[in-house]
Amino acid sequence: MKNRRLFLALMVALAVSLVATSFLYKRVKGQFAKSATTGIVASSKALEAGTQLTAEMLAPVEWPASLRPPGAFDKPEQAVGRILLYPIPAKEPIREEMLANPGSAMGLTAKIPDGMRAVAVMTNELNNVSGFLFPGSHVDVLVTFKSDNGMRQEDAVTTTVLQNVEVLSTGERLEPDPSGKPQNVKVVTVLLNPDDAEKLMLASNLGTVQFVIRNGADQEQEKRQSVDLGQLKGAPVVPPAVKRTQTVAKAPVYEVEAIDGTKKSVVKF
Repeated sequence: MKNRRLFLALMVALAVSLVATSFLYKRVKGQFAKSATTGIVASSKALEAGTQLTAEMLAPVEWPASLRPPGAFDKPEQAVGRILLYPIPAKEPIREEMLANPGSAMGLTAKIPDGMRAVAVMTNELNNVSGFLFPGSHVDVLVTFKSDNGMRQEDAVTTTVLQNVEVLSTGERLEPDPSGKPQNVKVVTVLLNPDDAEKLMLASNLGTVQFVIRNGADQEQEKRQSVDLGQLKGAPVVPPAVKRTQTVAKAPVYEVEAIDGTKKSVVKF
């Protein structure tokens, strides 16, 4: 009887040991899988936007395999020669989205996407919002057509010609001042598609251009009506006239069959 009880106790102990061992094995295996690393390319030092990457600026680092950044590079030579679009700190993983297209030139051109244009506009302290217009800002572009362009004063009008325009550079700066210090510049460069670039050039030649800063998260583009001197004086806003097309009824056409001997003909009138 004692032997049976001892045997049963041993079997229970063995079963408990197997279950505990299996549980610990799975736990350790899961922790090992989480701690597995992979090699990716990172910056060896802090780098500024517009920097063309060299081998000395890059270094391989170990990174958790489960947290590998999208677009990361496996080898430094894959990123050598590419141009940074944004400033990065030291030991920052280099990702495809940070770099200009292969073969892009240095400086401002590296920040211009395919199909877009960089347009420079002369500004003053008022235009660049007292120096608080920085690279990366988003603005609306207003133009005022005034009487000095051959218009009567009462015909002066201000209209929004472009909305949600990105500022590429202010003066020679491609990145905002880290301290946020305002800087008055004479030239502001904005990013536009070719059609909008033509609109801005025409507006700057025919009137006074004014930039209006907007919230960078505000992507809405609403239809806006121009403001004239009459509205400033309190005149009601007149909605644009709707053109109506009038349908003119066609005059009826009469046909008469004429017989001349053996010949038949149809006369219309």
